[in-house]
Amino acid sequence: MNYVSTRGGMAPLPFSDILLEGLAPDGGLAVPQTLPKLTAAQLDAWRPLAYADLAFEVLSLFITDIPAEDLRRLTRAAYTPTIFGSEDIVPLRPLDDKLSLLGLSEGPTLAFKDMAMQFLGQAFEYVLTKRGATLNILGATSGDTGSAAEYALRGKKGVSVFMLSPHGRMSAFQRAQMYSLQDANIHNIAVRGVFDDCQDIVKALAGDLEFKAACHLGAVNSINWGRIASQIVYYVHGWLRATTKADQQVSFAVPSGNFGNILAGHIARRMGLPIRRLVLATNENNVLEEFFRTGIYRPRSAQQTHATSSPSMDISRASNFERFIFDLVGADGARVKALWSQLAKEGSFDLSGQLGEFDKDYGFVAGASSHADRLATIRATYDACGVLIDPHTADGVKVARAFVEPGIPMLVLETALPAKFSDTIQEALGRPAPPPAALAGLESLPQRFDVMDNDIEAVRRYVREHAAL
Repeated sequence: MNYVSTRGGMAPLPFSDILLEGLAPDGGLAVPQTLPKLTAAQLDAWRPLAYADLAFEVLSLFITDIPAEDLRRLTRAAYTPTIFGSEDIVPLRPLDDKLSLLGLSEGPTLAFKDMAMQFLGQAFEYVLTKRGATLNILGATSGDTGSAAEYALRGKKGVSVFMLSPHGRMSAFQRAQMYSLQDANIHNIAVRGVFDDCQDIVKALAGDLEFKAACHLGAVNSINWGRIASQIVYYVHGWLRATTKADQQVSFAVPSGNFGNILAGHIARRMGLPIRRLVLATNENNVLEEFFRTGIYRPRSAQQTHATSSPSMDISRASNFERFIFDLVGADGARVKALWSQLAKEGSFDLSGQLGEFDKDYGFVAGASSHADRLATIRATYDACGVLIDPHTADGVKVARAFVEPGIPMLVLETALPAKFSDTIQEALGRPAPPPAALAGLESLPQRFDVMDNDIEAVRRYVREHAAL
């Protein structure tokens, strides 16, 4: 299995190379040259597998340059009951006769990002050790990617992490998870701006090929294909747990910010997993919902990006969206490059002529949720079934209810545990969300981070000074 760029300017590369590279040299994103297909016999054979072994089976379709016995060892090291709290790894919990939650937040940082990052931590160390190389991870987070990456990579050989986050725009719990880490290879940079500013800095530095080579830069954001491949696993797992035979359809509702989580579902659907619909849920920053409703992609400025009570989705420019557009325009790299050039010049592009394909051919539908919706959904879910959900998951539940169809299970992808957003839980229920016992004192721990202006050159200097070379 080799990978090419969405913009057509990269020679095919194996998985280990694109794992370490992040952005393609032409500024595009790596995608499989050909997509593996799933068969009914394959899916039936996978039903009894433990999550770690299912991960091996799915990932081996995308990773052909790591020996099978090594890859199986990596997935078994990544997905253990010790790390995820139970043998299930990803439990399926019914909310009522219409919706179920796919429990993706059982990992060390209480968010779905752990599902991919625990594997990436193992894979980075494996590849770097084999090559005798070092890597400096430069990433941006709106709250959960950062802590998941740092917990997966802390203390790992040959890896340093530089994580940019929007200063003052994450919850207190999210900040504490990241900034309380004292490991020498972890560097937290709080940028005076919004998530999109952080992401723009990462893209600019990753696109500077001389700097990227000199500082051995890599990425853990969902621009890294390893993240997407790892997330495909839980769509297969969820489908297997919700069905009894190979032709049954399932719909998935996905709270969406940077489009990586739902993109994994899109890839799984294209591979042949019987997914009826992919229900995209946004908050007040509804750029993606607007696209799937109108066909016009119109990102907003930092000033127009709302600070909401589901902060991990306070994103207006979704990096992974480019991979979907690549599929939508028939894998035409030149067309993708032209669209993103138009986006840079004009601030939008219009694919409304293909609006009918979004649901019919790709299963995409979308909806938006507000702060009031969030509070009402948290309250109603708790009152009806005693399950406490976080505000992002509440966005997913709220939007999902509009697309429930008879006989088709609707699985809402849990985004995080509610303890990460206790202020919103307090507002919804009149009491805070209790943190897990092991993390009860997290917010009182000393925190280590550097605050910087929204300045590419300042971040460049910082990385040069602290990079592992």
